[in-house]
Amino acid sequence: MAQSLSQVVLHIIFSTKNRSPLLTDDIIGEMHRYLATATRDQGWECYRVGGVADHVHLLVRQPRTEKLSAFIGHIKRNSSKWIHGKGGEFEGFAWQDGYGAFSIGYSQIESVIKYIDDQKEHHRKLSFQEEYRLVLQKYNISFEEKYVWD
Repeated sequence: MAQSLSQVVLHIIFSTKNRSPLLTDDIIGEMHRYLATATRDQGWECYRVGGVADHVHLLVRQPRTEKLSAFIGHIKRNSSKWIHGKGGEFEGFAWQDGYGAFSIGYSQIESVIKYIDDQKEHHRKLSFQEEYRLVLQKYNISFEEKYVWD
């Protein structure tokens, strides 16, 4: 085959450090737009960014030549610098060290977009930790609690 092609769609989840609810109503929309722009600037397609005060979800398509860990490091670093520039309550903002990245089929894009869009409603019933455990179980990922949270 002469040409390399791929269709890798990922649902990425990461939280604020210690799940602190720092993404208040005043800043959350701006943060989501910033993450979407930073994603596109790295050459990744961004289908959706959403979340609530203590975590974000991204639905993205990975370019065939890019590394996931480098991408996540870039958007976390740059979004932290951006929000620190807002001053005041955001000077101590930080993302957790880790992240979750889950592959989905192209046909699942619309259902994951709906899931991300419904985060506010979803988290009236579940904490981030409860949600994340369910996601890990759904994708059959073994984990030890003491290593998942920072």
